[in-house]
Amino acid sequence: MDQPTAHITNLADTPRVAGRKRIVVAMSGGVDSSVAAALLVEQGHEVVGVMMRLWSEPASGLAAPANRCCTPDQMADARRVAGRLGIPFYVIDVRHHFRQAIVQFFLDEHAFGRTPNPCVECNRQIRFTYLLERALALDADYLATGHYARVRHDPDGYRLLQGVDAHKDQSYVLHMLGQEQLARVLFPIGAHTKDQVRELAREHGLSVASKQESQDLCFLNDGDYRRFLHDYNGRAQQPGAIVDASGRELGRHEGLALYTIGQRKGLGITAAEPMFVTGKDAVRNTLVVGSRAELGRTEFAVRQLNWINHAPKEELPAQVKIRYKATPLPAVVTAANSAALVRLMEPAYGVTPGQAAVFYDGEVCLGGGIIADDLAAGPVPAQPLEEGGLS
Repeated sequence: MDQPTAHITNLADTPRVAGRKRIVVAMSGGVDSSVAAALLVEQGHEVVGVMMRLWSEPASGLAAPANRCCTPDQMADARRVAGRLGIPFYVIDVRHHFRQAIVQFFLDEHAFGRTPNPCVECNRQIRFTYLLERALALDADYLATGHYARVRHDPDGYRLLQGVDAHKDQSYVLHMLGQEQLARVLFPIGAHTKDQVRELAREHGLSVASKQESQDLCFLNDGDYRRFLHDYNGRAQQPGAIVDASGRELGRHEGLALYTIGQRKGLGITAAEPMFVTGKDAVRNTLVVGSRAELGRTEFAVRQLNWINHAPKEELPAQVKIRYKATPLPAVVTAANSAALVRLMEPAYGVTPGQAAVFYDGEVCLGGGIIADDLAAGPVPAQPLEEGGLS
């Protein structure tokens, strides 16, 4: 049985050991966070393992609902690792907050015709706000996670750097961090490759050394986001017209949420040349298609802009990633308050409202924001989830 949340409040009253840092590690039961905890223990810190219990939609049949980031097996693995390392382990119930801040956000964004990245929003609102604040309230010096990224402190402040493993780098989903957060977070595995992390797990005798990667959209009980949207927000799948840039109707779509920017197959239309999804007009519930040339974008706007160190005073040459695994593209960024205009040196295909655009100077992550809509308006947001949906 999980330890009650109330037990962790006693940690703030636990006497500190002189000269040792108290570090709360966000543990998921996976190899990355487990090795992060092991490295900190090895360095002589006072380490406390914490797992967040997150919301999951009710499961069908007799199976108990469980978010895939915190299933009973994941909790058992995290507790087993904590026992092996000789550190305390707690579970914090964050289901209600996660449901309101992340799941509702996911529904609302799709209702507006956008394609959200829930992992970015979870880092923004849950892991590096709620959990970080909770850790500091428990008299911890730092919050550590198993992200593949690095933090460097120089005379000009804190900088977020890419992880040394280019294939695993997660700085993209950490672009919203600021100076106060970077001063209090640690990424112990950021200087290691994934293969090295697995080897470290074996060296420390951790049972999760060969464990597979966790998956995105952890709150779905079957991984099918289209089915989830249908069940929780039917308006996201209302049929409508497929039109070209001039507004000429070419066919019918089955719901905007079923399509992605850049999609070519499955449109059910006939045209003289290949047609791609180039946009979504959620106000009129129309899917806009066009040629590959029409799909290409050389500029777009970014909202919810965050600069990790200092906001540029003039146009900034940078490399920009428009997706987590996308190749960085050369660009010029012109910022104004919490928004920016990004002008690309060459066309990009698949610029998608709702996804993050993240700026880099080599290995340094400068910050980023959310790709904005071409349209200023949007439909009525999705209906809030019923309280009974809380597992």
